[in-house]
Amino acid sequence: MPFSRLSGILLHPISLPSRGGIGDFGPAAYEFLDFLAAARQGLWQVLPLNPPANGNSPYSSTSAFAGNPLLISLERLAEHGWLDASELSGLPVDVGPINYDEVRRAKLPLLQSAARKFLKPADGRARSRFDHFCHENAWWLEDFVLFDSLRERHGKHWNQWPSNLARREPNALDSIRAELSTDLSIRRVVQFFFWEQWHALQLYCAQKSIRIVGDIAIFVDYDSADVWAHRNLFRLGEVDLLPEVVSGVPPDYFSATGQRWGNPLYNWDAIRADDYRWWLQRLRWATQTCDYIRLDH
Repeated sequence: MPFSRLSGILLHPISLPSRGGIGDFGPAAYEFLDFLAAARQGLWQVLPLNPPANGNSPYSSTSAFAGNPLLISLERLAEHGWLDASELSGLPVDVGPINYDEVRRAKLPLLQSAARKFLKPADGRARSRFDHFCHENAWWLEDFVLFDSLRERHGKHWNQWPSNLARREPNALDSIRAELSTDLSIRRVVQFFFWEQWHALQLYCAQKSIRIVGDIAIFVDYDSADVWAHRNLFRLGEVDLLPEVVSGVPPDYFSATGQRWGNPLYNWDAIRADDYRWWLQRLRWATQTCDYIRLDH
């Protein structure tokens, strides 16, 4: 398809000067889009928006589909009545380098509080949108919220969980879902908050004639819901469930020794036998969340 010549800015939302010690989808994001429009810029490149797995990198994520809860604007939640404005007074105010541990300690409990308030009972229209969100996205959401909860509980990579959970034995999954029912509901709501706020930003971008450029990291992290839920699509050992081979690049002028990225490689025979369903879902999801997509190695 033909593209007109456009210019823009690459800025991950975490870099916006927002309240809470980390950039988010609140007022600063809309002010940034106003600035882009005033400067006659037509592109906003955002990089991956997924929850980081290790090292706080957006390219190392616990899900190829979920959103990073730290990007949710607490101010927007307060506007909806799901938080009290007074609860925001203790948020970090530093606008320098992000202190992720401090941000998580301050922000995640407030997100959980907002989710609980949303659930009892939610406003009729909001609850209807939430139910629709859960139904339409169950194909990734259910695996993610369970993975996220178990990851927090066990504090280890999924292959080190109890074997019946690591190997996703149906009876074990049914039992743990029942046990964690309330926690899973809260995590669903947090994802709903994320995508509601992101879609509102998408709409504002469209009104300002700004197109969003997103990223798909070609590989996914081993410590992710995707690998745990779709082990057959990756080259993993049958016994230890660890990657048989991992991604990287040979030596070049950037690195004399090469780079070992460590992501599990795909089992393309299994992916082909499944008619590329997981990859098609991933690409379809990306086109719903951004205007243009960069496949990033």
